[in-house]
Amino acid sequence: MKTGGELIVAALKANGVKRVSCVPGESYLAVLDALYDTDIDVVVCRQEGGAAMMADAWGRLTGEPGICMVTRGPGAMNASAGLHIARQDSIPMILFIGQVQRDAREREAFQEIEYRRAFTEIAKWVGEIDDPARIPEFVTRAFSVATSGRPGPVVLTLPEDMLTQKTEAVSAKPYQPVESHPGPGQLKALEALLAKAERPIAILGGTRWSEQAVGQFQSFAERFGLPVGCSFRRQMLFDHRHPNYAGDVGIGINPALAREIREADLVLLIGGRFSEMPSSGYTLLDVPYPRQTLVHVHPDPGELGRVYRPDLAIAAAPTDFVAALDGLSPSPATAQSERTARLHQAYLTWSTPPETGPGDVQMGPIMRFIEANTKEDTIFTNGAGNYATWLHRFHRFQRFNTQAAPTSGSMGYGLPAAVAAKHLFPDREVICFAGDGCFMMHGQEFATAVRYNLPIITLVINNGIYGTIRMHQEREYPGRVSGTDLTNPDFAAFARAYGGHGELVEKTEEFAGAFERARQSGKPSIIEIRLDPEAITPTRTLSQIRAG
Repeated sequence: MKTGGELIVAALKANGVKRVSCVPGESYLAVLDALYDTDIDVVVCRQEGGAAMMADAWGRLTGEPGICMVTRGPGAMNASAGLHIARQDSIPMILFIGQVQRDAREREAFQEIEYRRAFTEIAKWVGEIDDPARIPEFVTRAFSVATSGRPGPVVLTLPEDMLTQKTEAVSAKPYQPVESHPGPGQLKALEALLAKAERPIAILGGTRWSEQAVGQFQSFAERFGLPVGCSFRRQMLFDHRHPNYAGDVGIGINPALAREIREADLVLLIGGRFSEMPSSGYTLLDVPYPRQTLVHVHPDPGELGRVYRPDLAIAAAPTDFVAALDGLSPSPATAQSERTARLHQAYLTWSTPPETGPGDVQMGPIMRFIEANTKEDTIFTNGAGNYATWLHRFHRFQRFNTQAAPTSGSMGYGLPAAVAAKHLFPDREVICFAGDGCFMMHGQEFATAVRYNLPIITLVINNGIYGTIRMHQEREYPGRVSGTDLTNPDFAAFARAYGGHGELVEKTEEFAGAFERARQSGKPSIIEIRLDPEAITPTRTLSQIRAG
């Protein structure tokens, strides 16, 4: 006989869970008590949104569902921000929510919410476990749903009295991943399309990749002379130094690359949905019938033809699809060496930081320092804001699993993701980029980094405004500033108050020393970079945008 709480933990153990993030609540004390007797690492967070974002980052960097536990009502609604990120980003995650006791439901009891109505739009499946004997069934199904097809978040709600009830139940078994493979006929059709294409391009995106698959596709691109772009915030899927790399396909795309995609006669889209951001507002490919011949490879058949009608649709995870490409042979007509080299050179020019800009701090030289002084396995995280352009455009990603950033454009993600990444990879350096507005969304998770002695380095790029919104405001309503100015703390003092290391950079030349001191401190660190608000993008100032 076991309690529901013990059965939850046993099911997690059976499915290989090593870590959960949580904010505690009385609604699931029985689960916390059961965790006490296991070796599952419990990471106590300071806000449920941060806890859910950590779980998302674990899922993003491992391919296995990240696990988050929160209490009912306000706790669950705080966690919904992380749920939305996982849904739009196709990240496997399971959110366990403590629920009111069973005999109090439908009375609007204390903190009661009906989660199937609240979360169905942003979760792949929402289930409530009424009978503790069914816990192994529900939990194993949750793992399967979260990882199959297009990965995403699952929500399981746990009535408080169910968790304390004792029952007999079958022992949980680990879930089995569901894989789909391309058929021989589809591979032959792809080979024929590549053979006759004069201007093909591949665009990599989505999830369900692996380091091996990334290496295999690089070899395939070499054999076919194929230029390769990476979808928005999926830059880690191809080595940027490789001569076949053409650049990132997302916000602020290189105009030369955008033109090449529009003029391509074959687009090989692997893993991603090519949604609004990577498609430049659905302008790179026409909806629903692209001008280009489109080969779309995605693990979920429901995504094939959902927006774009492909000429060849292949339901397969990137790992399985790429493994099957070894059997394809290029014909002489598929050689793209001159065009591919031209696109790579255009990328190198585009990703070279500018020398100067407004104010006393220049981000271009700072990015050059970071590029020269970090290893290729350094993990970079960020949330959302114009500041992220400096990372996405000017950092040249080289290895798989070195990027954790929300394609959903959610602010506040970078710091919780950095905490999660450092937990996962303690021997690798983790650098978080955050704007002042972005950091303050979940800046309290810096305390989590301090508690668990995780020496992340956070660069807070402080321009005193909600920069992206101000940029759009000045473009649409020039000179009419409303709701976008910020008053900020001393971020370096903030770090020290939490028990970390803090630095302030007010001139470009101060950055190198500040970075090395942060690195040598062995503590979680914040380097506040005071950036002139005029430096709103790498190439345009606020004044220029205001003037049109």
